[in-house]
Amino acid sequence: MTTALRAARRDDFLGLPAEVAPRLLGGVLRVAIADETIAVRLTEVEAYHGRGTGPVVDLGSHARMGPTARNATMWGEPGHLYVYLSHGIHSCVNVVCGPEGVAGGILLRGAEVVEGVDAARRRRPAARSDRDLARGPGRLGDAVGLRHPVHDGIDAITGAPWHGAVARLELPAEPLVSFAAGPRVGVAGHAGTDAFPWRFWIPGDPTVSAFRWGRGAAVANGS
Repeated sequence: MTTALRAARRDDFLGLPAEVAPRLLGGVLRVAIADETIAVRLTEVEAYHGRGTGPVVDLGSHARMGPTARNATMWGEPGHLYVYLSHGIHSCVNVVCGPEGVAGGILLRGAEVVEGVDAARRRRPAARSDRDLARGPGRLGDAVGLRHPVHDGIDAITGAPWHGAVARLELPAEPLVSFAAGPRVGVAGHAGTDAFPWRFWIPGDPTVSAFRWGRGAAVANGS
């Protein structure tokens, strides 16, 4: 069934990431680079709060200690994309949440490529099938072509060009009412336990990534 979409607005992202994140499910991120457009339907996301954001301390967040050169985009205007480098290889994409000066982000963890499949295949030649093109945050970043550090801070609300790229977010006109929630993938310690059920996904969708505990998280969770 096709979901009706609308252009995302700045005020869609003023709330806490854990509250806003499920509203992204079924939405679309559209990225145009060098005359190629790739659109992905979001099937899995994770929320991260910065220092002083929300009622509990999120030790899994890049902004847990306050502003740094690396996480500066997280403290900026909502609706921009925080693009960071994971393991020195993969560029991962987050949507900035919360009022300017209050850090928060939503990691785009899994998606289905719904436009530009051929271009995504060229960017992800190791993908075993189309379901794997954007299944996982590093794969998603590779598929849409957003790279750290050049595209960090791109505005997905206005679609203003940013170092050769244009990004736009579309949200479901009616948020999904049926979704799953659980601990975040690969987050170490207490922040990766059921105390932070801040991973949200569309149940049964083949592009949702596999779950794995972070270092020490299973023990901290009592598993």
